Amino acid sequence: MSFKIVEQAPPRLNRSELAVPGSQPQLFEKAAKSAADVIFLDLEDAVAPDDKAQARKNIIAALRDVDWGSKTLSVRINGLDTHFMYRDVVDVIEQGGERLDLIMIPKVGTAADIYAVDMLVTQCEAAIGRKKRIGFEMIVETALGMANIDEIAAASPRNESLHFGVADFAASTKARTTNIGGVNRDYAVLTDAEPGEQRQVHWGDMWHYAIARLVVAARANGLRPVDGPFGDFSDAEGYRAAANRAGVLGCEGKWAIHPSQISLANELFSPSEAEVMKAERIIQAMKDAAREGKGAVSLDGKLIDLASIRQAEVLVQKAKQISASA
Repeated sequence: MSFKIVEQAPPRLNRSELAVPGSQPQLFEKAAKSAADVIFLDLEDAVAPDDKAQARKNIIAALRDVDWGSKTLSVRINGLDTHFMYRDVVDVIEQGGERLDLIMIPKVGTAADIYAVDMLVTQCEAAIGRKKRIGFEMIVETALGMANIDEIAAASPRNESLHFGVADFAASTKARTTNIGGVNRDYAVLTDAEPGEQRQVHWGDMWHYAIARLVVAARANGLRPVDGPFGDFSDAEGYRAAANRAGVLGCEGKWAIHPSQISLANELFSPSEAEVMKAERIIQAMKDAAREGKGAVSLDGKLIDLASIRQAEVLVQKAKQISASA
């Protein structure tokens, strides 16, 4: 390992993150009773400009009055290029009580964006004597943000997670799609032409680079990488496939823009019983090997070593975290 020790963000469960518009307070109680690990109350894209002020009041009341249980609670503020943002931060912190855990910052473009919000949040916390420090979730959803993602991830000790905002990222890069996530039939390769054989088409994942890049930046700074929305909430199999791809790359969870996606995310980002049992066997096998003075050993016909322990410990720790939250 490097001599540099990476400080880890608070170990919150982040398998499912439910988006709830601040302009629809009738949904707050339902969200609080859902199985989502994290809930973000939205003041940005899901709220029309004329409804922003009322949505802010709705959220402040909900922070004080709704029983959110043990859920992690976040508020997505408006962008730094709007006149709504400063009032979102000031009013929510000064009037919303201590329940808020995180602020979600949309369309982050530079590290200076994080610095600006950090300054404002710090002043608000100090002014009211807030006891619990608010953390930051940051959505990378522009070409500028992706270009500066390493600096963004390291910009503040409040930073906890990086999220991939696929729709705005597509717009920013002028990608040829109008879907919110998912695959595109034009992003494909053809097999070589062989005499007498029909060429096969193999679809690819046009978001692979962006998510992989986000995972690396997040993990290098001790943050949680989280995949963003999948727009077709009637397509459970499509959501499942997208979540699996993100999970394989290292994401800890995925957004749910509809309640039906919560259980899918919780399932797909939880290690299975078989995976946990295998991980526990790997840890035990390496303990036995260490007693015999060995640094590596064979298990089920495969080599395992110290790196295998680190992989196994991640799964076991995640299983314990999930069990403790049940």
